[in-house]
Amino acid sequence: MPTIFALIPARAGSKGVPHKNIRKLGEHPLIEWSIAACNKATSISRTIVSTDSMEYAQISKAMGAEVPFLRPTEFSGDRSTDYDFIKHALDWFAVNDYEPDYIVHIRPTTPYRASKIIDCAVETFINNPNATSLRSVHPMSESAYKTFEISPGGQLKLIASDSTALDTANNARQDFPLTYVANGYVDVLSTRFIRKAQLIHGNHVIPFITPVVREVDTEDDFAYLELELNKNPEFATRIFK
Repeated sequence: MPTIFALIPARAGSKGVPHKNIRKLGEHPLIEWSIAACNKATSISRTIVSTDSMEYAQISKAMGAEVPFLRPTEFSGDRSTDYDFIKHALDWFAVNDYEPDYIVHIRPTTPYRASKIIDCAVETFINNPNATSLRSVHPMSESAYKTFEISPGGQLKLIASDSTALDTANNARQDFPLTYVANGYVDVLSTRFIRKAQLIHGNHVIPFITPVVREVDTEDDFAYLELELNKNPEFATRIFK
């Protein structure tokens, strides 16, 4: 059986919503939603939190996660990449423990997950040996082909095009390809591929389509998630009961 670790990034330096990872959503800190979902997933053997904060580490441990290391400052800034913290974790495991075959990258900013969907994503990736990674996505409410950029001359232009003739963007949405946005629900990564390519996703990424979810980047996002939880208390029941 392959070894599969969940890896949850939780740096302390959020600016849009200060300390959002430990801010309560309902009765539970935001990060606990992800920890609990991973601990209930049958495919995951260990749930690891990568943080630069001793406070976050203690909170995460109390919620049932492992925090075997603190992430260095150089991998915890606003411009630090996912590859940085994932490689740091793998390097630590290679020296101090053992590397997993797969990493399940779980972002705490997408709290409303089903453990069964995590397991399905893992199974999907393992059953596709030619894939370099798996990323969760959901359909965009409006096709990206109906959106715009601003040209150097200050005019609107069609996205990924030099055309400033915009009338075609008013066509029915059915006339445009369906486009998707990555949503942070669950990504599955191959340790072997990361080590070989020094990339985390690569060029053969399986799309894993999930229900539409909202990520926390702003105070408005947090307020929306609270409203959703008030309307759908089963979100908490599904994960914590």
